[in-house]
Amino acid sequence: MAWGRPIVDPGEARLERSVLAGIAAFRIAALAWLIAVQISSRSKVGHPVADILGVAAAVLATAGITLLFRVAPRWVARPVTVVGELVLGFTLLAADGWVYDQPHSQSLGAAWPLAGVLTAGVAWGWAGGACAGVALGLGRVLAVHMGDGAPASTLSLISTCVLYAQVGAVSGFVVQRLRIAEFQISAARAREEVARTLHDGVLQTLAVVQRRSTDADLAGLARDQERELRQFLFGIEAGGDGLVAALRLAATRFERHHEGRAEVTVVEEPEIRRPGVVDALAGAVGEALTNAGKHGAAQHVVVYVEPDDDEVFVSVKDDGLGFDADAVAEGVGLGRSIRGRLDEVGGRVEVSSTPGRGTEVRLWAPLR
Repeated sequence: MAWGRPIVDPGEARLERSVLAGIAAFRIAALAWLIAVQISSRSKVGHPVADILGVAAAVLATAGITLLFRVAPRWVARPVTVVGELVLGFTLLAADGWVYDQPHSQSLGAAWPLAGVLTAGVAWGWAGGACAGVALGLGRVLAVHMGDGAPASTLSLISTCVLYAQVGAVSGFVVQRLRIAEFQISAARAREEVARTLHDGVLQTLAVVQRRSTDADLAGLARDQERELRQFLFGIEAGGDGLVAALRLAATRFERHHEGRAEVTVVEEPEIRRPGVVDALAGAVGEALTNAGKHGAAQHVVVYVEPDDDEVFVSVKDDGLGFDADAVAEGVGLGRSIRGRLDEVGGRVEVSSTPGRGTEVRLWAPLR
C-alpha cells in the first residue's frame, strides 16, 4: 500500500492519468532545458563521453516513459518505472561532479530528475515522494564531494535536499487531496442518480402508504423508512444534531414499533470529530434495538453513552430472552448492520448474552 495514500474509487484512473500527463509535459520540457544547458556548458565538460551518455539516457528514458504513458498510463506510476527513473536521476546528479571539471551554474541533470520525484509522490503518497526527494538530494551532495570545481556551501546542499523533498511531498499531498475530492464528487453523483431514479417510485410509494394506511404501525414504519431514505439520498446525516439526538430518535422508534421502553443515559455528550462515526453508532444501536424487540421480545432497554479520552463507549442492554452466544451464529443484523458499520470507522463490537437474562451489545468507536 502506498504511504499516505487513501482508498480510492474507479474515478481515480482518470485523475491519475491527468496528473501523469502534466508530469509528462514537465519531463519533456525539463529534457529540452537539460539539452540546452549541456550545449551552453560544453566547454566546461571534462568527460564529454560520459556527458553524452547521460544526456542520451535521459532522452531514451523520456521517450520510453512518454510512450508507456500513451499505451498503459498506470504503468508509469508502478514501482519498477518510478524506481528506474529515480535511479537515473540520482546517477545524473551524482555524476555531475565528475563530468564537469570547472565551476558551472547548472547540474548535469538540470531539472529533469524532478519528474521522477513528482511521479513518486503520485505513486507513493506524500511520505514516499518526500523520501524520493531526499534520496535525489543526496545525489547532489555526492556530486559536490566528487567534483573538482568550487565546493558548494553546506546550506546550499541542505537547501537542495529540502527543495527536492518538498517537491515530492507536495506532489503526493496534492494528489491525495484530489483523490479524496474525486471520491466525494463521485459519491455525490451516484447519490444524485439514485435519487432521480427513486424519487418518483419508492419515496412516493412510502408517502402513499403513510396517507392511506389505517394501520398506525405500518404508517409509522413507512414514515421512518422515508425519512432514512431521504437522509441517504440527499446527504443528510442521521446524526446531524449529534450522537445523543440520533440515539434518542432510535429509542423512540423502538418504543413505537415494539411497545417497550428504551432509556438513553448519557454521562457526557461526546465530541465526535471523525466523519461517519455518528452515523455508524446510530445505525448500529438502531439495529441492536430492533434485534432486542424483534428477536428478544425485550420490554426494557438501556442505551448508555460514555466518552473516553480518544473513543466513545455505547452499551445497549435489554431484558429480553437472550441467547447462547457460543451456540448461535451471528445473523445479518449483527454481522453486517452492527459489526460492519463499526469496522468501517475503526471501531469494535462485543456481544454478551445469556438465555433468559437478556443481551448486551457493547460498542467502541474513535472520536477523532
